[in-house]
Amino acid sequence: MGPKGNSASLGKKKRWLIYLKIAGIAFLSLVVVFFIAVLYFSTQIPTIQEISSQQIGQSTKIYDRTGTVLLYEIGTGPRRTVVPFDQIPQSMKDATLAIEDQNFYNEPAFDIKGIFRAAWEDLITGSISQGGSTITQQLARTAFLSTDKTIARKIKELILAIKLNQYYTKDEIFGLYLNEAPYGPNISGVEEASQDYFGIPIQDVNIAQAAVLAALPQAPSYYSPWGSHVDELLTRQRLVLQQMYNTGRINQAQLNDALNYKITFLPQTESGTGMRAPHFVQAVENYLIQKYGEDLVDYGGLKVITTLNWNLQQAAEQAVTDGVARDKQLYDSTNGSLVAQDPQTGQILALVGSVNYFDTKNDGNFDVATQGLRQPGSSLKPFVYLTGFDMGYTPNTVLFDVPTEFSTDPSCPPIPNYNSTNTKCFHPVDFEGTFAGPITIRDALAQSVNIPAVKMLYLVGESNAITTMENFGITTLGNPSQYGLSLVLGGGAVHLIDLTEAYSVLAADGMKHAQTMILSVQDSNGNTLEAYQDQATQVSDPQSVRLINDVLSDASARAPLFQASQNETVFPGYDVALKTGTSNDYRDAWAMGYTPSLVVGVWAGNNNNTPMHRQGSSILAAVPMWSEFMQAALPQVPNETFPKPNPITPTNPALGGQYLDANGNPHSILYFVNKNNPTGPAPTNPASDPQFNNWEIGVQNWWDLNKGKINTTSSL
Repeated sequence: MGPKGNSASLGKKKRWLIYLKIAGIAFLSLVVVFFIAVLYFSTQIPTIQEISSQQIGQSTKIYDRTGTVLLYEIGTGPRRTVVPFDQIPQSMKDATLAIEDQNFYNEPAFDIKGIFRAAWEDLITGSISQGGSTITQQLARTAFLSTDKTIARKIKELILAIKLNQYYTKDEIFGLYLNEAPYGPNISGVEEASQDYFGIPIQDVNIAQAAVLAALPQAPSYYSPWGSHVDELLTRQRLVLQQMYNTGRINQAQLNDALNYKITFLPQTESGTGMRAPHFVQAVENYLIQKYGEDLVDYGGLKVITTLNWNLQQAAEQAVTDGVARDKQLYDSTNGSLVAQDPQTGQILALVGSVNYFDTKNDGNFDVATQGLRQPGSSLKPFVYLTGFDMGYTPNTVLFDVPTEFSTDPSCPPIPNYNSTNTKCFHPVDFEGTFAGPITIRDALAQSVNIPAVKMLYLVGESNAITTMENFGITTLGNPSQYGLSLVLGGGAVHLIDLTEAYSVLAADGMKHAQTMILSVQDSNGNTLEAYQDQATQVSDPQSVRLINDVLSDASARAPLFQASQNETVFPGYDVALKTGTSNDYRDAWAMGYTPSLVVGVWAGNNNNTPMHRQGSSILAAVPMWSEFMQAALPQVPNETFPKPNPITPTNPALGGQYLDANGNPHSILYFVNKNNPTGPAPTNPASDPQFNNWEIGVQNWWDLNKGKINTTSSL
């Protein structure tokens, strides 16, 4: 080779030396840049102290009374239930390792081959899409970093993974991963996933189910069992199983069994992602937040066992749905609400606040039971009569159901003018517009006759009656002067849940058991924060309560009111009391019924407070809902009978039912009884009572029309 060839060869060597120098400088520059980046990003990731002190947020779970039916999970972020590593089955661990990181226990925090492979793929495709991440890196990303696909995040992930690997054991890292990894939208951790998709705790999953769960973290939304790619999910599950077999984690027989196992998923509506008994759950959540604060409720992983009986709740929802459909056709009533309570414990067993919680267009999420203030109509009458029984009146006391003007204003004539528009006057009538004449309290209460009830309220006094109602649990009536005598016909406003509590006192023989929706609350460590304790107070004389129960459970006494609907109020073999109520403007209808073991309150009407159509049996619009629920509920509760009242021998014959004087002439109760001392002597000047003349005129008018039709041999 000549000089020219040697010159060319030397030129090539010089160029290569230049290239090598450039490459070296570039490499050193990259190394410097990398270390600068590491130093820089190291200041932007959590320290070991911060990592070790970080609490894994957990959602609060609300269960029914058995602790097996999940009603709802509360949490502003992903729902999660942390389980100890040793309670996660080996099959779940093996499936995850087989598909995610087979060399996890033998590698450092990162897989260098995987990193270079991912980098090469990213370079070819021009995107940052390949993972190449170990379980440790995935934990670093999921628990402490964002999921952004950027070089900066990947560097942070690598640095943090190294820190985690230095500080924690492999089992600790793996346990953290299995409790943090995403298994679906808003579903984190294997326990949550197992409960939502299969309805079982993670410790009960088999190999086939474990493989399904292990298949999810790669793309939890895409592979969702509730999405449109279930076939792809099951294909990936088979890949997981094959990898488990290839790596010696399962044998051939286990592989075959798992491949042949038919996977079934819970519907999303039956999983923890939905909300069962929504109005009840919302009331429980409000209670928890008020007592424990939002942070603990949202992130503290509370386990709440409620008083709800899931079987009764389903029956209640069905009864309200059926009843509202019926009432809409008959009375243009579009909503209903129901509360069921154990009167012996105060525990709420079922609660339906509106017919459809999810119908927000029609305010379905409004909870009539706990939020709605509605006029109670005649449903307050038992408490007025009970106040009277406390004072000495009896179920045999006669009160005249005759046209009566109760206003003493001079502009109101003592003989009622039913065509008058004078708002100062008050002369109520019954639904049918008829009058019964002399009627016992037993029949007046059982048949919900209005005028005797107003007279009873006057006799006992509004303040005394409201005190009784407050003692029984009705706390929204306030100042008696704002209602006057209209109170007994529904002049006030009450919550259904409070009215149910009041009736529970009747059911429990005068004992009030404080209402509750909670049996227990535990924190994430299993420590009990609160547990149910019965809070019972005797608020009424059992004798007076028994008299009321004896009347309201008398099916024959109430038969004239219900007529063709009587069969809906009778349950053969069961001792059942019932009182209905309807507001004067027909905006609210009520059915309050109970046994010694169960009290059920039902409201029917419209959320926008428009009145129902006044026709036929619209006064009983709530009864079919109540009846349907009672038919389903009674076989599920103890069958008990009401204690009987003691015999009564009143000292004043008028309290025992006589209403004729020594000459055989009838008079109102005010003629014979001093309302300030009913069991004492008759008043010396009955006319001094401001109501006497008005009541007496009605009685004498009735007598003029009927004196030849009754037996007058009994007199005072």
